[in-house]
Amino acid sequence: MADTPLRVAFVCVQNAGRSQMSAAFAEREVEKRGLDDHVEVVTGGTHPADNVHDEVVAVMKEEGFDLTDRTPREITTAELESCAYVATMGCSTLELDADASAVTVRDWALDDPAGQDMDRVREIRDEIRARVAALFDDIEAELPSDD
Repeated sequence: MADTPLRVAFVCVQNAGRSQMSAAFAEREVEKRGLDDHVEVVTGGTHPADNVHDEVVAVMKEEGFDLTDRTPREITTAELESCAYVATMGCSTLELDADASAVTVRDWALDDPAGQDMDRVREIRDEIRARVAALFDDIEAELPSDD
């Protein structure tokens, strides 16, 4: 395996809901699958909010995640172009250079959890969990074995 970990980014406009949930589930997948030395998780937004949405913090707490200390951040095109995978949430104003053809972009087209009732936010969270697990199945299949 190369010395540089494979980078995976989760991006939306505000980096306050879907991308934060995605990153949290991705970090759990990295740990669960023993990929700490192989995969780096990055998250950000094109126009970050001041904080993670309260409803997102609440539903992720139900899953054992504490997102209260996470702060939305801006992500740069250079960061994204250094990634092997970029998952956008269906709201991104993301434009990668044609030179970034090595980046696999997946647009998940998820509803924004902001202002939704808690049951709807849970549905979005559960869909994100499934999509992140499927993405990591693909990533794991791509990584060379340590045999």
